Amino acid sequence: MLPFPPTPSASTAGYTLVESTHHRRERPRRLPENAPNVLIVLLDDVGFGLADTVGGEVHTPNFTRVVEAGLGYNCFHTTSICSPTRAALLTGRNHHRVHSGTIAERAVDWDGYTGVIGKDTATIAEVLRHYGYKTAAFGKWHNSPADQTTAMGPLDRWPTGHGFEHFYGFIAGETSQWEPRLYENTNPVEPPHDEHYHLSEDLADKAITWLRRHEAYAPDAPFLLYWAPGAAHGPHHIFKEWADRYRGRFDDGWDAYRERVFQRQKDKGWIPADATLTPRADSMQGWDEIPESERPFQARLMEVFAGFLEHVDAQVGRLLDELERLDRHENTLVLYIFGDNGSSAEGQRGSISELLAQNGIPNTVAEQLAALDKLGGLPVLGSPRTDNMYHAGWAWAGNTPFHHTKLVASHFGGTRNAMAVSWPARIKPDARLRSQFHHVNDVVPTIYEAIGIPAPESVDGFDQKPIDGTSFLYTFDDAGMPTRKTVQYFENNASRGIYADGWYACAFGPFVPWDTPSTAQRLKGWDMATEPWELYDLRTDFSQAHDLAAVQPTKVEELKALFKEVSRNNLVWPVGAGLWLRLHPEDRIASPYTRWRFDESVTRMPEFTAPGLGKQDSVVEIELTAGDQASGVLYALGGFSGGVSLFMDKGMLVYEYNMLILDRYQARSRQPLAAGRHVVTVETRFESAEPMGPATVTLQVDGEVVAGVAVARTVPLAFSASETFGVGVDLGSPVSPDYFDRRPFRFDGTIHGVTVEVSAG
Repeated sequence: MLPFPPTPSASTAGYTLVESTHHRRERPRRLPENAPNVLIVLLDDVGFGLADTVGGEVHTPNFTRVVEAGLGYNCFHTTSICSPTRAALLTGRNHHRVHSGTIAERAVDWDGYTGVIGKDTATIAEVLRHYGYKTAAFGKWHNSPADQTTAMGPLDRWPTGHGFEHFYGFIAGETSQWEPRLYENTNPVEPPHDEHYHLSEDLADKAITWLRRHEAYAPDAPFLLYWAPGAAHGPHHIFKEWADRYRGRFDDGWDAYRERVFQRQKDKGWIPADATLTPRADSMQGWDEIPESERPFQARLMEVFAGFLEHVDAQVGRLLDELERLDRHENTLVLYIFGDNGSSAEGQRGSISELLAQNGIPNTVAEQLAALDKLGGLPVLGSPRTDNMYHAGWAWAGNTPFHHTKLVASHFGGTRNAMAVSWPARIKPDARLRSQFHHVNDVVPTIYEAIGIPAPESVDGFDQKPIDGTSFLYTFDDAGMPTRKTVQYFENNASRGIYADGWYACAFGPFVPWDTPSTAQRLKGWDMATEPWELYDLRTDFSQAHDLAAVQPTKVEELKALFKEVSRNNLVWPVGAGLWLRLHPEDRIASPYTRWRFDESVTRMPEFTAPGLGKQDSVVEIELTAGDQASGVLYALGGFSGGVSLFMDKGMLVYEYNMLILDRYQARSRQPLAAGRHVVTVETRFESAEPMGPATVTLQVDGEVVAGVAVARTVPLAFSASETFGVGVDLGSPVSPDYFDRRPFRFDGTIHGVTVEVSAG
């Protein structure tokens, strides 16, 4: 019964309303008083030598802002690759222990490489949610198995299944900044076709909105906000005016950049005065090897990247401004991690289509420039018409003063990233850098200690594996404290290393990131047992410049034995399992089905779960009704960076195979389809099982051949990281330039059904 009297009436006259003695229900408090909010910012593919904060030449006032409000760290490490770093960051464990030894798209069935974060290694969001934190993630996720990202799930492996109550971003390793493949929680979202739209700005907008809603709905609850934009991962997409800020700044090339930045890093104190600048690898081009005719292309690629990076730092500034506006900045622990690995060499010798490297497709700069000219030349770099990525030399320069780049776990060019930490309520600003050796798996235990809670023994009924990381909270008050982390292994693509009490031993491995197509050949001659190791005394050699292996062979053997022990314990073996698909692309993650029946309700089907069109023998049959002069997409897989599309254009039937922008193969019917009902068949046959081999595509209408095309070379692994398959429309980036300005180019007739059959191979 309600505790209040009924509405007064004649029969209740004289009834007296008395004050209720009920009190507001108290919600349980499971946290210490003044537990901090937590903001984690994680940039993507950004090396140690880029931010002007550190001595680089990209303007990063908001990274500087966090350093000056708190502390800077110059010996912080990542795993050298995207998904593994994120898995270690979010769980506090080593990346192989949480089954993330390689990126989600390259997952294989060895325990350390399945790409499935177990419930026995709960993320920090899963833990803090139980303590009353409100949790949200924005931007790149890249920790869901690539074949489990459809509307059918399993959805417990999405961000919302790993403790984040709200997610807005993309699931894959990269996406277009102009036409990203977005999700809100688990629901697909289409960005506007708006020339003013950019993903980094969108992610900042959505995070600010979430903070304001938090203030309205749960102001007494602390929050965990994980903001991980796609910048500055390829493709490098940015507004022209941001790239133009750097016009002419890089015209003297990457070798000169290294020299300038190295000196500036010393002047700013971010590296020791006695540090040595490491040399360029013999297999990487020097700037003086670049023909004069190609230098404007190479310089513009770096200008675009620099504008992209400055722009995303500006979005971080908007988040920091909002924390101040809401008066939340004093008790917010901010960890601004300037890169999930070193700068990326996946652009090889400069690329307008960066997945060429992932697929191991050989190409030349001349081919790149010829394809670029057809699109509009240098002015279109950074636009929706390219998936550009700079020369590996710029990545190496971006990792000054260290050896090598992203995907190399043995050397700090792949693993050392600058970090800034602030927390005004607890940390007094200190210009002295923190040089203790730490790793991304140390972030979770640091946050737990800052909050004042233990690492849980059980979460949601699952017994937890121990935390591998070591809290660096001890560094907050004293720059001179000795390093408490004693051992840390590194491994990625068989590139490996082991840190122990100031010493570091490593082996480069068979994979050269700036020369990806040659990997398979090198693997044939690689022997892990006989590969030479290097040795460095990091106590006196900041940049890993002086190899002591020849003079201290006993120390090398000691550390090799330690690596073997630690790596076996962490599920690393077989070492190099992340390279398997480079030798065997046929084992890529793919749908187990060989036959599908689709209709126009099927859109946004991720490529890794879709039929292997353009990569396997296939027959596609479309039953449709077309009007006179019918137009629109019948089906499409992929985007402008690469894919296949069947569409109608003023009655003509057109098939296009977009071989990663470099080559476009098209078949077009000679006569338009008559209005009415038809059966259209597309048959693709490969001449051999060899990767990148040629194929023949034949188009039929009602059983009659109407067109065909020979595809000279094909894509073996993936057309894109995040583009999708759809029927009746080409959502996201369009496969064909023929309908670029008409995207998403919905079919104006009716598709009754689409049947797809692919070979079982």
